[in-house]
Parts: sequence; structure tokens; C-alpha cells
Amino acid sequence: VAMETVSLEHQIQSVQRHIAFLKKEQMELLHDLHLEILRLQKHCSELTHDLEMKELEARQQDVLDRELEEKCRAMEAQLQEKEKDNLELRKELQHKETLVAALRSSLRSKERRFLEELKRRSHRVTILDTELQKQTEAAAYL
Repeated sequence: VAMETVSLEHQIQSVQRHIAFLKKEQMELLHDLHLEILRLQKHCSELTHDLEMKELEARQQDVLDRELEEKCRAMEAQLQEKEKDNLELRKELQHKETLVAALRSSLRSKERRFLEELKRRSHRVTILDTELQKQTEAAAYL
């Protein structure tokens, strides 16, 4: 009976050592798990922050894109207006060039008539001058 008691005491001590060992292992495992949870939480927080920053950047980029699109539309509208104005100015210029060509033609025609009239009058003056000279000579002779 004493042997059995000693054997039981050894078994109890062995079980208690195993229990102490398992408790120690469990505590280390729990500690490592807590550290891993903290590391994962930190990593998750960093990823969440990165995601929030990317979403913010994406929203800002969307705002910039919309502003650029609006500016592009405004510039395209201005361009169309300028092209329309340019077309009207070209038509006006073409009309004025036509008027200038007509005025030049009219001026050339008037200049030709004036020169013809000038020739006729010059010829008439020469004839009258010749007649006057003849009459002067005739009067002087008399």
C-alpha cells in the first residue's frame, strides 16, 4: 500500500508537472497569440488608413476630373463661338474685298474716262491755240 501511495504521489507530481508545463506553454501561446493579434490589428489599421487615403485621393481626382471636364466643355463652347465669329468675319472680309474690287474697277473706269477727256481737251486746246496763233499772225499782218 505504501508503494502504491508513493507511486500515486509520483504520478500526481508527474501530472502536476505536466499541468504546470501545459499551463506555461498555454500562457506562452496566449502571449504569442495576443502579440499576433496586436500586430494584425496594427496592420489592419494601416491598411484601413491606406484605403481611406486612396478613397480620398480618388474622390479628389474625381472632383478634379469633373472640373477639367467642365473647363473643357466651356473651352469647346468658346472655341465654337470664336469659330462662328471667325466665319462671320471672313464673310464680312470677303464682302469688303468684293466692294474694294468693285471700287477699284470703277476708279479705273473713271480714270480712263478722265484721261480720254483730258486728251480730247488737250487736243482741242492745241487746235484752238493753233487757230489763235493763226489769227494773231493774221491780225499782226493786217
